[in-house]
Amino acid sequence: MNATVSTAIFGGFMVLTVALGLLAVRGRGSEGGLAEWSVGGRSLGTVFIWVLMAGESYTSFSYLGAAGWGYNFGAPVLYVLAYMSCGYALGYVVGPMLWAYARRHQLVGITDMVAHRYRAPWLGGAVAVLATVCLLPYIQLQITGMGVVVSTISYGAISLNWAYFLAFAVTTGFVVISGLRGSAWVSVLKDILVIATLGFLAVYVPLHYFGGYGPFLHRIVAEKPQWLTFPGHASGGLGPVWFVTTTVVNSLTVVIFPTTVAGCLGARNAEVLRRNALYLPFYNVLLFVPMLLGMAALFVVPGLVGADSNLALFKLVVDSLPAWAVGLTGVAAALSSIVPMAVFMLVIGTMWGRSVLGARSHPDGGAGEASGDGGRRADGGRQKLWSQVVVVVAGALALLLTYTAPDTLVRLSLISYEGMAQLVPMLLLGLVWRRLTLRAAVSGLVAGFALVCVLVFGGHDPVGGMNAGIVALAVNVAVALGVTWLGPRDADVRPDAEVLALDDEFPRDGARSRDGAAGPTASS
Repeated sequence: MNATVSTAIFGGFMVLTVALGLLAVRGRGSEGGLAEWSVGGRSLGTVFIWVLMAGESYTSFSYLGAAGWGYNFGAPVLYVLAYMSCGYALGYVVGPMLWAYARRHQLVGITDMVAHRYRAPWLGGAVAVLATVCLLPYIQLQITGMGVVVSTISYGAISLNWAYFLAFAVTTGFVVISGLRGSAWVSVLKDILVIATLGFLAVYVPLHYFGGYGPFLHRIVAEKPQWLTFPGHASGGLGPVWFVTTTVVNSLTVVIFPTTVAGCLGARNAEVLRRNALYLPFYNVLLFVPMLLGMAALFVVPGLVGADSNLALFKLVVDSLPAWAVGLTGVAAALSSIVPMAVFMLVIGTMWGRSVLGARSHPDGGAGEASGDGGRRADGGRQKLWSQVVVVVAGALALLLTYTAPDTLVRLSLISYEGMAQLVPMLLLGLVWRRLTLRAAVSGLVAGFALVCVLVFGGHDPVGGMNAGIVALAVNVAVALGVTWLGPRDADVRPDAEVLALDDEFPRDGARSRDGAAGPTASS
């Protein structure tokens, strides 16, 4: 009976999820081009941008990995809160800059931006391949997370293999048609359920098992003090240096992560992004809940080891709540997998459809735009079709990897961020410093990414107590600067307004940009 009730609630919400995704583009989706599909027509207001970007920060890792880290290690898990908060502060400046640069040059992602900045369409394709290598494991992470959730809340009635397939099918079902706008609509449903379920659990679990927060915290201090200080319990050296370096590298990375940029480019105007950077930290308060509940599980379900530790939170839920509440909690966790997975699949599709399969060379070095309105529409339609095909292929490949090459949730997430961090100099430094050459940017990227692979897959992360990603990023920057200063200069006669993201390119409301166009209004 418990399995029937919980599974029925879950199934009903999955149908509602697909319906919401499809309704989001009613009257838009079939006729819209690549920009409408991939960045929501650059028309999303504050609420939709907030829930969409919050959806990327609150994923299956938050329910499973964060609780698992709290259960296994304790204090080191707070790096998630630290880097997200710092990343939002950086996003206040970087988000409007990327939005304005992309809007001015009609770009739809980071591959477009690097291709335009360095006048090298091939570079956009190369970055698309590199980013896909880093993002596919993250899709696998979400599929794995949702599979674990669905199997657990169904009391084992739905097997892991079928749960994995369900995650792929539901996400692909609406993202191919509705794109970013559909993900934003589904994010609204997800956030309502996440706030409601975690708010309830934050109160219920300490009261039910310990008689309140006071007794719960006193028991941790008395019996598990090593969970409350660095380097945590048996964390393998995740001390203060690792915490600081991970916070720095991840906060830099999150602002140029392809899914973050997709959310930024979907905004109606730059002011939406500034307001969003101010509001997002409030959402992160919720991340304390699975972290604390993971430590609460130490006393309720002791002895979880390996991948089972990721089930710490749901062991509490299934143990103490009625089936209908288990179902609702599972839906919230499943949607926390579906929303980011949808955006990751969409971004991979856009990168390949735009910069690889649909790329066209330009006299000015851009990619993907034919001359004339008719040519642009034809290119846009062709690129959108290729992008939708790649979405299905990428999702299917991630599903296959889930069946054949499973890995731990946290490790997959760290590999993605450390690899993507190596794009920071090429993109951010390149958009504010004209002297950075194509040779220098590529040399730094190759050196940094190669070092990440050596360190991470060689089992040397952290290295000397530091996050391997920041060590590789330091080498990346050093190589890029060295090649820029010692190597030949690129001959680029374009004006600064064509190459760089200038301060006056994203004016506040009522101001004028360099080309004399009125700045966007602040309507939400």
